[in-house]
Amino acid sequence: MTTLSQQLRQMTIVVADTGDIEAIEQYKPRDATTNPSLITAAAQMPQYAELIDDALRFARKERGAAASNAAVVALAIDRLAIEFGLRIQRIIEGRVSTEVDARLSYDTDKTIAKARELIAMYEAAGSTRERVLIKIASTWEGIRAAELLEREGIHCNLTLLFGLHQAVACAEAKVTLISPFVGRILDWYLKDTGRTSYPAAEDPGVASVTEIYAYYKRHGHPTEIMGASFRNLGQITELAGCDLLTIAPKFLKVLEETEGELPRKLDPKTASEQGVDRITMDRATFDKMHAADRMATDKLADGITGFSKSLEALEVMLEQRLGELS
Repeated sequence: MTTLSQQLRQMTIVVADTGDIEAIEQYKPRDATTNPSLITAAAQMPQYAELIDDALRFARKERGAAASNAAVVALAIDRLAIEFGLRIQRIIEGRVSTEVDARLSYDTDKTIAKARELIAMYEAAGSTRERVLIKIASTWEGIRAAELLEREGIHCNLTLLFGLHQAVACAEAKVTLISPFVGRILDWYLKDTGRTSYPAAEDPGVASVTEIYAYYKRHGHPTEIMGASFRNLGQITELAGCDLLTIAPKFLKVLEETEGELPRKLDPKTASEQGVDRITMDRATFDKMHAADRMATDKLADGITGFSKSLEALEVMLEQRLGELS
């Protein structure tokens, strides 16, 4: 009997949800995705200390002797994200996702500018934009930024996605990929209802991705769906057949070690017969649907705050290290 991992990879592209290069080498996903929390965690691992120091030295040299520590650290963080991305690209066949500063999530122009900077750094290092996905929060402003970037050939991964309205707006903006956050949706419903669990087939996060998948397949949207942020194995197996799933190493390990049957749960043909009628999305409709969805409202705000705090923690860490460097 084959493992769950072998069967899943036959119907879904498996992505590693980690900034740990050693874990990516071990599980060999096609793509990999990082975020500030994952990079901050990786940056605290002893094996990446030299990478941190190299990024800080590069930034200090580029900014010049008169530059403030904050300016040096800001460039070092971008350099670090690119260096992690480049190392990951050497291992995987596909794309790596690199995130725009979450504090820019409500500023379309600054998001576009930062995305262009990141792509320019990748290209200067010898990578191509085809192997990079720029991660942007699924705010209305972020989606508008992604729409323009896609026209420039800069491919985007719209993250912190919790509702159908966000997914529809992303599809109409012709973004490359979206990342619905399955586990964070479950977290909200557990807290809101006082329940301690849901059967996997009734999981609210699973239901959200299933609804988006059906909508996209029914209306022929090519935007890829990548389920993310899993809390248990059942969420993953219930979404077998989704375009992509980004999975943390601890669950990749379980999938590789577990044998059994893994039926396909999401199928394009079946889904195309189930999706809801087309929704025409504009700013007013987006805002109305977002306001009506307490979960999406709460979790989008929480996610941006969380990613921002992770980035701020990384800034503090790097500023301390900068002071220690000779």
